[in-house]
Amino acid sequence: MRLFVLAVVALLISAAAMAQSPAVPSKPALDFDFYRARIEPMFLVKRPGNVRCVECHERGAGALRFQARVEGGASWTEEASRKNFTAVSAFVVPGDPKASRLLQHPLERESGGDPFHGGGKHWSASHAEYHTLAAWVRGETRPSSRTVARIIQTNAAGDDSHVIDPATNKVVGVINDIRIPHGITSAPDGSRIYISNEALHTLDAVDALSLSVIARVPLSGRPNNVSITRDGRKVYVGIAQAPGALDVIDTVTMKNVKTVPVKGAIHNVYVTPDGKFAVAGSIAESTISIVDTSTDEMVRTIKMSAGIRPMTFDTNPDGSTRRIFVQLSGFHGFAAVDFATGQEVARIEHPAIPGVHAHNDGLQGAPAHGLGVTPDGKQLWSTSKVYGYAYVHSLPDLEEIAKVFVGQHPEWITFSPDGRRVYVAAAGDNQTFVVDTTTFKEVARIAVGQVPKRNGTAILRTN
Repeated sequence: MRLFVLAVVALLISAAAMAQSPAVPSKPALDFDFYRARIEPMFLVKRPGNVRCVECHERGAGALRFQARVEGGASWTEEASRKNFTAVSAFVVPGDPKASRLLQHPLERESGGDPFHGGGKHWSASHAEYHTLAAWVRGETRPSSRTVARIIQTNAAGDDSHVIDPATNKVVGVINDIRIPHGITSAPDGSRIYISNEALHTLDAVDALSLSVIARVPLSGRPNNVSITRDGRKVYVGIAQAPGALDVIDTVTMKNVKTVPVKGAIHNVYVTPDGKFAVAGSIAESTISIVDTSTDEMVRTIKMSAGIRPMTFDTNPDGSTRRIFVQLSGFHGFAAVDFATGQEVARIEHPAIPGVHAHNDGLQGAPAHGLGVTPDGKQLWSTSKVYGYAYVHSLPDLEEIAKVFVGQHPEWITFSPDGRRVYVAAAGDNQTFVVDTTTFKEVARIAVGQVPKRNGTAILRTN
């Protein structure tokens, strides 16, 4: 009995001591999904003055060895990513970014980084990539869903594209290393920008956070415009090189998975607002080709009287495509085509503007070369390279309601997500003009690169 009492007393004393001792916090687990979505793509980024992380660590430099990537080099299989995850985790102290070699080794010394990294210094402590890495090390289980709107302006005679913040109308970034950039689109999840590269005949994938090219997908010929499906799984690339085609790029594997034969070399391609069709236009054949996005097979063509230039669409109340608006070679205006029947239902010629000198030099067969419908579907904007103006028509009745000066040789247009601003590429001025779509007054002129032409609106992740 005495031994039993002593044992109970010992247990009580032990329990009391444990209660007084501070609990040792458990280390957070590192999340694989977060790693694959936001950490692993950083290893593919080309930062100015640095090689990509993967270029050294795919061969095992510094004891960290990555698995081989899928063909094209844009990503890893899930199995390979899990092996990379294990390898990378060995250089992390969960819960403690400052003790994690993965973060401190490439961190600049001024921010408290290690004295030396064989791959150079990649970040400051204020850099968005560093904060994303730190969030993962602290145990966060999903990337931030915070996004921002951006206007991407490509420069047809340059090797760069400018990133504009529509909230301030300031350039906030530059995408480098894409010579003769043509079409631009972006992933619905905000992770990437896609730009067609006329110099290399590739579709280039750009990381939204770093604005660096992380992959180049070889195409079947010289590309022009691009468009993406609503789910972000496929990018259609118009091949302007004869005989023409639509290349279909799988954005998961970053492979060219199909080349769809169409009618003629393709200048522009668009996915319809309902996502059901890819609509491609040929200048040489004066033909609109319509491809079913569920099968990637051509379903019909529409023959026009002249070469197919920029296009845009309006919709029926149920969201299906109502009309194709199309600018034509040699025509100063646009035509409207009923989508269901393929019949032209209207043709609007832009009138001369009294007192404004007409420019007929350098039109490249396209006196009108920029079309867009406002996000609310109430206005159609059409640019004139002859007069340097945009003509605005109301929808659905196509009544002209305004004319606005938008610079010399205006090309493509895009809108802020709320539709309150329109952004017009003035190729002759090396500027992007910004106009209020309610007052039709100029808001800003933004200096960009050499001969800006195609542009687009993107919603991008911030970290």
